[in-house]
Amino acid sequence: MRLKVRSMVGLLPLAATALISEHDLQKLPRFRERAQLFLDRHPELAENMHFPIQAGVAGRRMLSVFTEDKLRRVLARMLDENEFLSPYGIRALSRYHLEHPFVFNYEGQEYTVSYLPGESDSGMFGGNSNWRGPIWMPVNYLIYQALFRLYAFYGDDFKVECPTGSGVYMTLFEVAKDLGERLTRIFLRDDQGQRPVYGATTKFQTDPHWRNLILFYEYFHGDNGAGIGASHQTGWTGCIARIMQLNAALEASWFTTPGLEARIYQKMVTTYGAEQTQPEEA
Repeated sequence: MRLKVRSMVGLLPLAATALISEHDLQKLPRFRERAQLFLDRHPELAENMHFPIQAGVAGRRMLSVFTEDKLRRVLARMLDENEFLSPYGIRALSRYHLEHPFVFNYEGQEYTVSYLPGESDSGMFGGNSNWRGPIWMPVNYLIYQALFRLYAFYGDDFKVECPTGSGVYMTLFEVAKDLGERLTRIFLRDDQGQRPVYGATTKFQTDPHWRNLILFYEYFHGDNGAGIGASHQTGWTGCIARIMQLNAALEASWFTTPGLEARIYQKMVTTYGAEQTQPEEA
């Protein structure tokens, strides 16, 4: 039985996207041969996945579990503010389940999955840990990077409505930057001088000794961005530093220029030097 729950589980396959330049593909004749044999033996899989047959921007090839049609359908849900897209990032569970909880009956017992943007209402999953609505930085970071890789293949001709229903169409590069800005918004002061990360904690919002000390919470409220759980998660929540850095430094033209793949990858996984803010020609 399929459990038709709109959750992060359905979005994470976006991260399983790999690009191969034509230059590198020419060096892998054995790979090309075996890939073609696989496609010949399993044509039913080829219909539901994106294989490196068709060249994209700059001659790049892409391996992905999403065909273009599937990608558009998934992004339409992910970028819907009534579903996954929060003002502060991508929710772990669609807000659709607030009014439409998923109910599953097994051997006379009823189980429910509903949208919980903050603390869990059950101790079943380890106290306050909750993947049924809040925003988690590590999976948002994976999606953020995946959007850049998808843009490097599809380029400027592929646009989606963001947010869904807004009438505004963006490239995947612009969608990635928008997601980065939403995640960054958690930590920045709003128009009232309040940081969403501190929610209703007055001391951290107003006390001059505390208001500029940023805590890295475990996860964040799916609707208002308030920090929840452990406040010392500098490991995965520290990804926000990389997101802020990339949002400020990356330019769309880098992804559409042939020969810059290695340089772009280097910039996305290493720290920028103060003296160098753009990749060099390969």
